[in-house]
Amino acid sequence: MNSSLPEYFFRVRENGATVFLVETDNPQRRIEMTQIAVLNIKNGEIKPHGGRVLSNEDREEIEAWMAKRKVQLGHRDLDDLHRAVENLNLTAQWAQSRATPEQLEDITDELLLAMHDLRSVLVRKKADRMSNTLRAAKT
Repeated sequence: MNSSLPEYFFRVRENGATVFLVETDNPQRRIEMTQIAVLNIKNGEIKPHGGRVLSNEDREEIEAWMAKRKVQLGHRDLDDLHRAVENLNLTAQWAQSRATPEQLEDITDELLLAMHDLRSVLVRKKADRMSNTLRAAKT
């Protein structure tokens, strides 16, 4: 069992992870996890825990995990957005075919404001991209 355990365990947190060293070399054959660091995915910060000095191997493992996690979160964000588009389509179908007047009254203003805000951001970002593309073509 112990040979299949990873050397490091990353407990995912809101903006990163708590990093533990997995230790199995003890007389009781227990799995012990010693916290060695806390990391922040957003700013790339790695804070050693409890005055510990991280080895090069520790840093390499942590940085590799962070890189993999960033890719994973990027894919997840894109997947969430595709689901949002699908949910907008389902919402339109619901509003057209099944919603009661009371249900529509309850949700319409909030939904319209959210959609207006989203449209404003998307139009502004699209205009910025088009402007940058034109500038790049001129140079």
